[in-house]
Amino acid sequence: MTRVTLDAMSPRRAAETPIKTALAGLAVLTLGVVTALNARSLPVIGDGTTYSAEFSEAAGLADGNDVRIAGVEVGHVSDVQLRGDHVLVSFRVKGAWLGDATGASIRLKTVLGQQYLALDPQGAGTLDPGTPIPRSRTAVPYDILAAFGRLSSTVDHIDTAQLAKSFDTLSATLADTPQSVRAALTGLSRLSDSLASRDSQLAALLGNTRVVSQTLVDRDAAVRQLLADGNQLLGEVGNRETAISTLLDGSRQLATELSGLISDNEAQIGPVLTQLDRLTSMLQRNQDALAAGIRGLAPLVRLGTNIAGSGRFIDGYLCGLLLPSIGPLNEEGCHG
Repeated sequence: MTRVTLDAMSPRRAAETPIKTALAGLAVLTLGVVTALNARSLPVIGDGTTYSAEFSEAAGLADGNDVRIAGVEVGHVSDVQLRGDHVLVSFRVKGAWLGDATGASIRLKTVLGQQYLALDPQGAGTLDPGTPIPRSRTAVPYDILAAFGRLSSTVDHIDTAQLAKSFDTLSATLADTPQSVRAALTGLSRLSDSLASRDSQLAALLGNTRVVSQTLVDRDAAVRQLLADGNQLLGEVGNRETAISTLLDGSRQLATELSGLISDNEAQIGPVLTQLDRLTSMLQRNQDALAAGIRGLAPLVRLGTNIAGSGRFIDGYLCGLLLPSIGPLNEEGCHG
């Protein structure tokens, strides 16, 4: 009876096996898709650990900018968000240790204003990824473009004539002071006179500086794209350099092999080339003779065409069969 029961349950087990296999396959496929979508966050093959830092301003930092330690790239900026009165910068670091007292600063990468995030690993413990680096340990660069813009706006509101008059009054008031003080005041007075006399020129200079700085700011993305394209071009040239070097090496090796082949078979190749030269000379003579024959045959072909070109008969003119003295058929002769 036991054997009969097992035989009755075998079809059920056979039917359940494909279902279990399908479920296992779907689970493995789902796991693979989730792993592929989150590959950058994995600890071994991903982009590293995500940290964050608080800054008083973004200072031009953007997603994708480099993260460096002592000038060496260790990651990239993943996000820049405004959080109330400060900016929260998220970044990924791989293959580098960060202490619990690590500092961060935004620095200029190029003279055109591209930035990167610099880290200064310090501390005895390990930096907690869930705790942002506070603003007390972060710093932003000095923006020279913004400084020039504020300087030009400030100079526009300065009354240079009144400033010169104030320096003159101050110099006259302190006329009885020691010689060193009077010399300093005299220098300030002359400086104010120079500023007043060059007021329009200074204003034009600062105005042009402001225009140039604003143009650079407006074209920042284009310039960065140009530099990126230049890097790609140089990389492609480097790749092509390897291919060209390989081609030249192969050409030199082929030339060497051909030279050896000719040297080894010179005794056999020489007579073959001599016979080939004779053959080509003979063919050239035959070609010239054939051309001359064709040129001589052309008039005969034309005459034959004219004779047989009137139908199913041949037209011809025979002169001299009858003498002029015989009869009236040829009284004038062939020249009549």
